[in-house]
Amino acid sequence: MTTLPPPDSTLELQRQELAALIQRHAGQPHGPASAIEDLYLTCYQEEIRGMPALAQPALCILAQGSKTLILGDEHYAYDPLHYMVVSVTLPISGALLKASPEHPALGLRLDIDPAQLSQLIAESSPMVVPNRPSGLGLYVEKSDPQLLDALIRLIKLLDSPRDIAILAPMIRREIFYRLLRGPQGYRLYEIALANSQTHRVCQAITWLNNHYHQPLRIEDLAREVNLSVSTLHHRFKSVTSMSPLQYQKQLRLQEARRLMFNEGLEAAVAGYRVGYESPSQFSREYSRLYGAPPIRDVARLRASAS
Repeated sequence: MTTLPPPDSTLELQRQELAALIQRHAGQPHGPASAIEDLYLTCYQEEIRGMPALAQPALCILAQGSKTLILGDEHYAYDPLHYMVVSVTLPISGALLKASPEHPALGLRLDIDPAQLSQLIAESSPMVVPNRPSGLGLYVEKSDPQLLDALIRLIKLLDSPRDIAILAPMIRREIFYRLLRGPQGYRLYEIALANSQTHRVCQAITWLNNHYHQPLRIEDLAREVNLSVSTLHHRFKSVTSMSPLQYQKQLRLQEARRLMFNEGLEAAVAGYRVGYESPSQFSREYSRLYGAPPIRDVARLRASAS
C-alpha cells in the first residue's frame, strides 16, 4: 500500500483555516448559496454513496473528507490535498467519504462563468497558457498555497458583508486567473475561446441540456454547432468521456429520477416525460445506471432520506 507524503506545513495550516471557516459559515448540510455570488459551502456529517448529479463548471475544494467521482468510464478521487475543476456541464456520479458528526466533510464550490473567463483573458492578454491537447472537462490538480490563500480571503468576506460587493469580484478574478495559469489551465482557456472546437462542444452540451427530451440526430447537432459529424463525435467524447447519445441518456435518466423522487411521478410517466417511448427500455437503462429498477431505487432513496 502506497503511503502519501506528509502535507506541506503551509498547505496544512491553510487547510485547517479553510475547514474552520467553512464549518462556521456552511449552515445547513446541503450547502445553500452564500452571501457571495456563485460561492457554495457544504458540511456533511455522514457518508453518501451513489450521488448522481449534473455538475456545472466550477472549482471544488474539500477542506476535510474525501470524494470519489465517476465520469463515463473514468474514476477520480480528490481530498484536501487536491482541488477539482469541472470546465463543462457533465453528468457524474460518486461518493462522499470520511464524513461523521465528529469529523464532517467540509467543502466549497465556486461556480465558473466562461464569459468571465473570456473577459479576464482579453484584459490579461497576452496570457501564457500551456499549449496542450485538450482533455476531459474535469480534472484534479494538487492544491497550491496561492490559490488557497485567495479562497480563504474570499470566505472571510462573509464576516464583513459590506466589503463583499467591492472585494469579492476582485478575489474571484484572482482565483480564475490562478486556475488559468495552473498546470491544466488550458482546459479552462479553451472553453472561453469563441472559435475553438472545445467551445463548440460546450455549445453542443448546452443544446443537449435544453433538448434532452427530444429525439437526437447527430447530423442536426453537428450542424447546430458548425462541426462535422466525425469531429463532433471525436471532440465531444474527448471532453465528456461519452458520445452525445450516451450524454443524452444520462441527462434523461437523471431527470427521470428527480421527477420520481421529488415530484412523485410514476416510473412510466417519468420515462415518457424525459423522452422514452418504451417503458421497458426506460426501466432497463435506468437499472443499468442506478443498479436497481426505478421503483426499488426511488424507495431506497426515500428510505435513506427519512
